[in-house]
Amino acid sequence: MDGKSPVNGLSVDVEDWFQVGAFEDVIGRDDWDGLADRVERNVEEILGLFDEAQVKATFFTLGWVAKRHPVLTRRIAEAGHELASHGWDHARVHAMDQVQFGADIARARKAIEDAASVAVTGYRAPSFSIDQRTPWAYVELAEQGYTYSSSVAPVTHDHYGWREAPRFAFRPLPWSDLLEIPVTTAELGGKRLAAGGGGFFRVLPYGFSRWAIRQVNRCEGRPAVFYFHPWEIDPGQPRVEGARLKSRLRHYTNLDRMAPKLRQLVHDFAWGRMDLLAHREAMRLKQQEAA
Repeated sequence: MDGKSPVNGLSVDVEDWFQVGAFEDVIGRDDWDGLADRVERNVEEILGLFDEAQVKATFFTLGWVAKRHPVLTRRIAEAGHELASHGWDHARVHAMDQVQFGADIARARKAIEDAASVAVTGYRAPSFSIDQRTPWAYVELAEQGYTYSSSVAPVTHDHYGWREAPRFAFRPLPWSDLLEIPVTTAELGGKRLAAGGGGFFRVLPYGFSRWAIRQVNRCEGRPAVFYFHPWEIDPGQPRVEGARLKSRLRHYTNLDRMAPKLRQLVHDFAWGRMDLLAHREAMRLKQQEAA
């Protein structure tokens, strides 16, 4: 680990294998309670991996999961990790209006706080679904007292993305201290590349992620933001045969290689919680404004 590098933001989007956007057309929310629940065993393995590496992270947790797994939710907090909101049931922000979104994040926050008795101040939109269509989402987050969001992927992608958004932390509202911290991208040959985790981390060689994080840390002097999901370390999860081929390939490729790559990643760089990164980035912006 390079001790001179910034402390990067490490995050886990806590959802089960059947709650992902790739399968939403073939698995209805009414079916969720009848499906094999694997999120607890997977999160326990992640907690062990983080403990082994002596790193802390932020767990952006679905309210639906927190309500059904209060003991697990409390255990995350007791281990020194941050609990933050991933919304109630993985509904994309742009599929709601402001009133519906407000109710969604309020319900999720209550479930997480009731389970773990900790304050929730951070939010990540399912499928990075805050974009140019949803300026009201930041208004709602600010009015409900959130201090930061990590809900933007500043890339072009067929599933999500807000290409015009800044690559690094910014304030989306002129009247609020609310901070948006986009997931990491790298630049190569004038092109912006997604490099913050998830399927890209699983599918591409580890060397790509190492290069991208080093570019952000060393060349740009900024912290990276990395994310993954508990189901990504679970090669034994059920297979969804009715989904599109493209969705199945995205979801199942290299599940057996994910845990070893994560172990290497958490040892190769400095990592910490997203709320602490948000505090440092907020101070950076204030210093820039004062200069």
